Amino acid sequence: MTVTFTPLRRRTALLAGLLMATGLMAGCASPPRAPGPNGAKISFWTGRISLQVQSEPPQAFFAGFELKGNPTQGELTLNSPLGNSLAVLRWSPQEAVLDSGNQIQRFATVDELIEKATGAAVPLPALFDWLDGKNTAADGWNADLSQQAEGRISASRTMPQPRSDLRIVLAAP
Repeated sequence: MTVTFTPLRRRTALLAGLLMATGLMAGCASPPRAPGPNGAKISFWTGRISLQVQSEPPQAFFAGFELKGNPTQGELTLNSPLGNSLAVLRWSPQEAVLDSGNQIQRFATVDELIEKATGAAVPLPALFDWLDGKNTAADGWNADLSQQAEGRISASRTMPQPRSDLRIVLAAP
């Protein structure tokens, strides 16, 4: 059976194909990041994170994560490989809280919170920039953003000791 297209059918098929392609491309687009309080950018990332600290004894931390907010106010949820919540870290100018499900701890600064939760002093402002593809310098840290477009970020802290290695793999949008 041979199908012939009249000029009207050809235009209709072309228009339908164009609409479908446009719909598929729109489905891949990510929504713009909304401004938060005082115009601060609110961001959202999800994926896997690992942090290895070459201390005595060595420490290793692996988790799934969801990070939203900005360096001033945000939330980091850490999940086990099975998807169970391990901890929720929340920070704002007023407080820094670690909620591990059965215990809530409060800290004076977000830096203390991050170090308590992960075992290393991860520079939060630089981390948000690294996730955005900006190679921001952080004292003692060297970031490798060569695979950031593929959703992979690594950074190492050499000073002060102990050495720490951070690896992030972002989930596909």
